[in-house]
Amino acid sequence: MSDDWRPAAERALVRGRAWDRRIPSFLLRSPVSRIGYWWGTAVGWAWGSLWSTGPVERRAGLWVFRGMPSWTYNRGGVCVGGCFLTGDADPSDDVLRHEAVHKAQWLRYGFLMPVLYLFAGRDPLRNRFEIEAGLEDGNYVRRRSAAQRASSPNRSGA
Repeated sequence: MSDDWRPAAERALVRGRAWDRRIPSFLLRSPVSRIGYWWGTAVGWAWGSLWSTGPVERRAGLWVFRGMPSWTYNRGGVCVGGCFLTGDADPSDDVLRHEAVHKAQWLRYGFLMPVLYLFAGRDPLRNRFEIEAGLEDGNYVRRRSAAQRASSPNRSGA
């Protein structure tokens, strides 16, 4: 499998870190961001409660709302605050690990998360938030074999 996406992903992470340095510290991992996280979680709960037809369960530190109609979320699901909204399929541990990173991002950025995510772009291979959450865990790229991982240097900062 080609790793052509890796240089662009690394550049996206570098750009993201540069943006983070411009954000006032009182907005990051702070009482202000915590309020934004709880707001996001409340929105996720409201949206999930309105549309979910499947089980609602607590997994990997997330409230998982299954049975959502496909038009209510993007791709395979969406993390809003501490809620993961998805379709009928039971999410794998890998996907939940990916979504738990998004939850941590919500805790860090709070109200800024939706705006920063929008500016990061829709291409997951260049979206710093998806890269940080793990493209393999999120099923955006095929998982590399142990031999492939051993033969290439580890990515730092993700």
